[in-house]
Amino acid sequence: MKYQSQKVAYAYFICAMALFAVQVLGGLVIGWIYVQPNFLAEIFPFHIIRMIHTNALIVWLLLGFFGASYFLIPEESEREIWSVKLAYVQLALLMVGTLGAVGSYLMGIHGGREFLEQPLWVKFGILVAAVIFLINISMTVLAGKKTAITGVLLMGLWLLSLLWIFAFINPSNLSLDKMYWWFVVHLWVEATWELVMAAILAFLLLKLTGVDREVVEKWLYVIVATALFSGILGTGHHFYWIGLPGYWQWVGSIFSTFEVIPFFLMMSFAFVMVWKGRRNHPNKAALLWSLGSATVAFFGAGVWGFLHTLHGVNFYSHGTQITAAHGHLSFYGAYVAMNLAIITYAMPLLRGRAPYNQVLNMGSFWLMTGGMAFMTFTLTFAGVIQTHMQRVLGTYFMEVQEELALFYIMRFGAGAAVVVGALLFIYSIMVVRRREVVEPGAANAAQMSSDPIPGE
Repeated sequence: MKYQSQKVAYAYFICAMALFAVQVLGGLVIGWIYVQPNFLAEIFPFHIIRMIHTNALIVWLLLGFFGASYFLIPEESEREIWSVKLAYVQLALLMVGTLGAVGSYLMGIHGGREFLEQPLWVKFGILVAAVIFLINISMTVLAGKKTAITGVLLMGLWLLSLLWIFAFINPSNLSLDKMYWWFVVHLWVEATWELVMAAILAFLLLKLTGVDREVVEKWLYVIVATALFSGILGTGHHFYWIGLPGYWQWVGSIFSTFEVIPFFLMMSFAFVMVWKGRRNHPNKAALLWSLGSATVAFFGAGVWGFLHTLHGVNFYSHGTQITAAHGHLSFYGAYVAMNLAIITYAMPLLRGRAPYNQVLNMGSFWLMTGGMAFMTFTLTFAGVIQTHMQRVLGTYFMEVQEELALFYIMRFGAGAAVVVGALLFIYSIMVVRRREVVEPGAANAAQMSSDPIPGE
């Protein structure tokens, strides 16, 4: 670790992992409620658990992005973070806001807008934390070396924070409400977050492959251009059925098809850099997560998004389990896996050790990725059946749900694999592996040491 202020990232990653555990466990409970609908119905209703599940996802991903920024920006800018104290104040605000939001949900106090259910005071707290963050990292970058990675990262984070302002706008007109709502939800995950993801991926590949910075930066600029070109007007695929003008059906359909391109470029970028670098970096797990994130993101956000983005298809599939399949795989590939990649790379450095527990870490990758892939296939098949029965044949909703019971059982099994993988990941980065050491010169009886080997 080159700069002492990078240690701030450690606190962010710890908090992110705690919320990651809450998120996946909440998702597992939700999966079981689909199998047994009355489970916890009187204690914790389904919609409350779902709020905790989705809000924990958003907050821990943001904590991961913030931690990644505090880790990589000092190295890129070649200077310490402008204010370490402000970074910790920001983290405290975010955690207090998170706990306050969860407490309010459990008491039945919420805004009722999916993903934006937070009480008003929590929204203001998040905005204040975002402003602190932007000032801190902007001052750091302005006072230090400027690179393409920090430029793209700053652009993504500034746009992300500015778009949060639309979370405060809640007009009485439902069409306007949903339009502003999508300005936050879509333009976060399919525009600004893509810039953050691309910047983190570029940093990781630069460190893990040893490829020249010039090559990495050229790829990065192309990815950013295609992400913004497709993502901004691609928002139109959410405007099909909410009362906005009909031309959005064509604008949304056309530009949504282009949204596959930046994810395909990110996947190609990752594999080309590894091929060009041919560097035997010791942190194999971080490289696996980097390649896996780019690949799964292409299929989840790109391919599965394209499957139902055209308005002629979306007319039938909108709001079915096909949407859930796309949402789970795309979030996991693009943002969950990328956060886990930077955490896997950074944590050994933050803790002053070489990479450790890599086999467990890579095992967690295959468990989570396999579980998520199986869940996606299961929900896709369920969604196709649901679309035909409910939207074509006109079968009642609850009758269709009974027919999908087997798929929900399989989805729960896949979710259990994801939870086990997530807990295994947390263990692998938090618990240092201890090896038995045979001292030199010991012929018959070897003295075993329980202390970890330096560098292990």
